Amino acid sequence: MSLSYRVQTKCKDTMARTGVIETPHGKITTPVYMPVGTQATVKAMTPAQVEETGAEIVLANTYHLYMRPGHDLVEEAGGLHKFMNWNRPILTDSGGFQVFSLGALRKITERGAEFASHLDGSKHMLTPEKAMEIQQALGADIIMAFDECTEYPAEYDRVVGAMERTHRWAQRCIDAKTRKDQALFGIVQGGMFEDLRRESAKTIAAMDFPGNAIGGLSVGEPKDMMNDMLDVVSPLLPEEKPRYLMGVGSFDCIIDGVARGVDMFDCVLQTRVARNGMALTKRGRLIVRNATYARDFSPIDEHCGCYTCQNFSRAYIRHLVKANEILACTLLSIHNVQATIDFVREIRDNIEAGTFASYKNEFFENYQERK
Repeated sequence: MSLSYRVQTKCKDTMARTGVIETPHGKITTPVYMPVGTQATVKAMTPAQVEETGAEIVLANTYHLYMRPGHDLVEEAGGLHKFMNWNRPILTDSGGFQVFSLGALRKITERGAEFASHLDGSKHMLTPEKAMEIQQALGADIIMAFDECTEYPAEYDRVVGAMERTHRWAQRCIDAKTRKDQALFGIVQGGMFEDLRRESAKTIAAMDFPGNAIGGLSVGEPKDMMNDMLDVVSPLLPEEKPRYLMGVGSFDCIIDGVARGVDMFDCVLQTRVARNGMALTKRGRLIVRNATYARDFSPIDEHCGCYTCQNFSRAYIRHLVKANEILACTLLSIHNVQATIDFVREIRDNIEAGTFASYKNEFFENYQERK
């Protein structure tokens, strides 16, 4: 079998749980944060640096790798693992969200999504069958069904149409998949409508994927609304299969998601804010580029064991940021990725110890969200 999952510990007060996913390239302990390597690289970090953070799995992007360098080239290189020199598990998304993000450059039909390349304007058609062809060539351990994501806010009828098309496309992905060593996850849609989310969760669950993803969240809606949708969806997805909340990775959303039974998270936030001179901590975001840190010789987080915090001060990193030195992006990315992975490990430890509910309360007492 391409993937197996077993629950290890359950929280008695919430839906939080720990577990283990087994893949052809190794095991993943859950809950897990997956660093995003959009174009077969986690930005500003070498694979060795990513591995040193404790990352057990990374995510790569089907749309971007299809556009450049092309899935046929990656396949010729021996697959994504060899191409990017990453020997642990990889997940590829289907490209659905990226096509959605193209806005006016794309047109959705029953066949698939017709779009103009963001690189050169060339015309392409991404169908469920094409998404499977690309992902099978890339060779990731976990691949995603092609879905239609809707914006927020969106009219009810529009969301119904996208959801039903997502379900039909999911079946086409199942029919098109031929590789036995890859696990195909289905994706729940339904916008911000509880009845549609309920219908989609039941439909996707009935299709018996080895894992299930929750898509179409964190697209601009209030966080309370996202949590409301998770409250609806998670109990309807099979307990014996991993649940993946797509594109979500801030500390507060991770712990809220875990409390609602989510096992897997990914987000570009960690490396994106690093490139803007920002660090993530359990107390909130630290804008290192600010003048207040010019003579602050303490680490970003004195409790953090990452390479950056063990060796460099806020003042030095601020200097790098202000001087537009590439090293600033690397050091902040290392910190943000490892801080997130360590945070999720702490969550896991507290679930196993039976203290998750109190840990979650304590976290929110100390956490300050900064934009």
